[in-house]
This record gives sequence, C-alpha cells and structure tokens, in this order.
Amino acid sequence: MQTNRLRAYACEVTQPVPQPVPPPKTSLTERRKAATQLDIARAAAALFAEHGPDGTTAEAIARHAGVALRTFYRYFRSKQDAVGPLLSGGAERWRALLEAAEPGPLAKTLEVAVREALAVPDAHAAEQFRWTRGLLRAAEHDAALRAVWYRVNQDSEERLLPVLARLAGPGADALEVRLAAAAATDAIRVALEAWSATDAPATGPGSPAELAVRCLRELTGGMRLLGR
Repeated sequence: MQTNRLRAYACEVTQPVPQPVPPPKTSLTERRKAATQLDIARAAAALFAEHGPDGTTAEAIARHAGVALRTFYRYFRSKQDAVGPLLSGGAERWRALLEAAEPGPLAKTLEVAVREALAVPDAHAAEQFRWTRGLLRAAEHDAALRAVWYRVNQDSEERLLPVLARLAGPGADALEVRLAAAAATDAIRVALEAWSATDAPATGPGSPAELAVRCLRELTGGMRLLGR
C-alpha cells in the first residue's frame, strides 16, 4: 500500500519584498555539479517510490541517473543522502526571499516569505511538492531517510540565523534571533510533514503554505522580537 501511494506521487509573503541583488555567477563546473546532484536525487526519489528505500541500491540509483557509481559516491555518502537536494530546494527559496527583504516588521516579513516560498506557480513547483510528499511518506518507515530530512532542516535553521539577525537589526537579542530561526524552520517542517500525511492539494485550504503560516503564528505568538 505504501509503495503504491509513493509511486502515484512520483508520477504526479504588508509589502512586496524587493528583488535580490544578483549573486555572483557560478562557474560552469559548479552548475554541472549541481545538475548532476539533482539528476541523482530525482533518480533516487523515483526508485524509492517504485521499490522503497530498502529495495533500492546506490548502484541502481547511479544507473538510473546515468552516472558511474564512483560519481554517486563523490557527491553522496548513502542512497538516502542522495535525496537531500530535493528536500533542501524549498529551504533555499525561502532563505533567498528573506535575504532580499528589507528590515521591517519581522512577523509580517516571515509570513510573506513563507507564503511565497510554498506557492505553486508552475508545473516545476508542483512536481517538487509531489517529490517531497512521497519522500516524507517514505521517511516514516526509514530512519536514515528521516535523518536526512532532519539534517536538511537543521542546516536551514543555521543558515537562517544571519539572515534574521540582519532583518532584526543590530540591537536584537541573539537568543531571540535564534529562537525565531528555530520556530520559523520548524513551522515549515511541521507543515510539510502534516500535509504529506494527507491527500490535501498543494494550494488552498490544507496546503503547505496555509499550514506553515498557521504553525508560524502559533510558534511565534509570544515572541517579543516579532512584535505581535
């Protein structure tokens, strides 16, 4: 039953924040590396959906992605690690939106970024949510896959700290900034996990964006830093 559901899903933020300053261009080598990692991640997710993590090997993932096994291990330590780029994509979009924001009412800035990061503007975004749902369902039964998910969230929280520190201003209490980063990260994590356990659509009532804003308000309602 679980494998069938995963197979089905594999087939299938106030004022606008200003546009970010374009980052330095990445080299061709870096772009190729990122593309290869994403190809491997998609191959792993597809095979996990078809056969489950237990029925999937690193060799099979490499073959499905069209790369040598040594290339797989150049980028990932295990088959579960391979899906990291898929699971971290949303966190990168969310952080980029906050990096582009100007200091202001932090609670509102966070909500705006959450809604935009979890929006579904096109088919590519819809596909990302399908992958995420399938992987989080698979993680319920695979401790190593859950560990990857928790590591992705921990990394996102750490990277969010300097971003929120800038938005909060130089007089902000460091502990309050850390609490805000933890709460914001957990709001999205819990929302995605709750959504993945249902058959709710990726937009509208019960969607990740709606659940994440609800979680964010509940977790940060008493925080002085957010000035609610």
